Amino acid sequence: MFLAWNEMKNNKLRFTLIVGVLLLVSYLVFLLSGLANGLEDMNKAAVDKWEAQGVILTEESDVNLPQSSLSLEDYDGEGADEFASLAQISSIATSGDNKSNVALFGIHADEFIMPDITEGETFQNDNEVVADASLKEEGFELGDELQLASTEEKLTIVGFTDNAKFIAAPVLYTDLQTVHKVRYGEAAEMYKEQINAFVIRTDDLSNVDVKEALEVVDTTTFIENLPGYSEQKLTLNFMIYFLFVISAVVLAIFLYVLTIQKISIFGVMKAQGISSKYLANSVIAQTFLLAAAGVVLGFLLTMVTGFFLPDIVPIAFNYLDLLLYGIVLVFVSVLGALFSIQTIVKIDPLKAIGG
Repeated sequence: MFLAWNEMKNNKLRFTLIVGVLLLVSYLVFLLSGLANGLEDMNKAAVDKWEAQGVILTEESDVNLPQSSLSLEDYDGEGADEFASLAQISSIATSGDNKSNVALFGIHADEFIMPDITEGETFQNDNEVVADASLKEEGFELGDELQLASTEEKLTIVGFTDNAKFIAAPVLYTDLQTVHKVRYGEAAEMYKEQINAFVIRTDDLSNVDVKEALEVVDTTTFIENLPGYSEQKLTLNFMIYFLFVISAVVLAIFLYVLTIQKISIFGVMKAQGISSKYLANSVIAQTFLLAAAGVVLGFLLTMVTGFFLPDIVPIAFNYLDLLLYGIVLVFVSVLGALFSIQTIVKIDPLKAIGG
């Protein structure tokens, strides 16, 4: 450690550049992690809000909520502690100059799926909705009349709730009758029993008994089958994993070049009786200090960046993930130093000093 620290003090610019590279790599890893979590939350926030363990869908829906179609009479709650009915459609809501993609949830206001109201009140009548608070950032307000695409029905915002997005779209909560009118128009009365799913709370999903054409899906599986969710998550994770590899390779190259430049010095030190183990430990300690400094500075820069990012950017930091990624970055950096250690071990003192 003494040798590693003194060398860094005497070559500040050289080692500052290495720390700078590790800072940028860790900064990118941490930002990608936050972006991955933010996009993940945008897709499943409304589902997490249910605090449910499972969803009942039709088997032919392929775990796709809009493709599932069943009746209110298809399930009586057997095996569940609580259950709630859900009808869902997607649309585009317009109010004046404001326009947004939305997910319309038809529910019963007395069931657990009903969200907490943060502003305004719950819906009491047909065509009244409780909207996700993110719509306020797009210019929507309490009392706004919404025109939905492909229907003549107009909806009125009577309340707001927070953290309610489904497949990145703000959710509008309303009663089942309103959803039926939006979806079926004049034929709404004929389909008043139609819904897309039952949401259930239970300690044991295996106890839930459903008809032959229906299936019980745990909430995790339901989320993973949301359109684009798994693909998006996998893509960002692969980017993070590749950055780990890049970090190890870049640092290995830097340290190898530095080691080659110091072969004669290492040769002299070996000739004086300093062991290869001591020199190897010095390189490892040096790498650890450089990597730790880069990761810590990258984390601080990420936190500052996150503070100034606008709310429209979907970013959410999981500090446990950041800690894990930081440890991995330090580990792969130390791993990259093994190439330099191999070179040090093979140094012949006589050849290195020109003997």
